[in-house]
Amino acid sequence: MTLFTASVALFATALLLGGMVMFAAVVAPVVFRALEPAPAGRFLRQFFPLYYVYGAALAGAAAFAFVPLAWEAAVVMAVVAAGFVFARQGLMPRINAYRDAELAGDEGAKKPFARLHGLSVAINLAQMLLVAAVLITFAL
Repeated sequence: MTLFTASVALFATALLLGGMVMFAAVVAPVVFRALEPAPAGRFLRQFFPLYYVYGAALAGAAAFAFVPLAWEAAVVMAVVAAGFVFARQGLMPRINAYRDAELAGDEGAKKPFARLHGLSVAINLAQMLLVAAVLITFAL
C-alpha cells in the first residue's frame, strides 16, 4: 500500500508541476506571440478554468495520497489545492469583470485589474515553488 500511495503522491505532484511549468514557459508566451490580444484573451478565458480544475484535482489527489506518508507534504499540497480553488472561484471572475470594464473604456478598472492579475500570478508562482519543494523533498 505504501508503494502505491507514494507512487500516486509523486505522480500527481509531478504531473501538476509539469503542467504548471508548461503553461508558464510555453503556452502563455506562445498564445501572446501567435494571437492578437482579443483572441488571446478569449482563449485564456476558456483555458484558465480548466487549468485551475486540473491544478486543484492533482494537488488534492497528492494531498490525500501524502497523508499516510508525510503529513507536512499533505498540508502543503492541500494549501496549493485551496489556492487553485480560490483563484478559480474568487479571483478569476473579478479579474475578468475588471478586464471587461477596462476594455469597455473604464479607466478606473485598470488598477484593480492589474492588482488582481498580479495577485493571481504571485499565487501561481508560490504554488509552483511549493509543489517543486514537495516533489524534490519527497523524491530525495
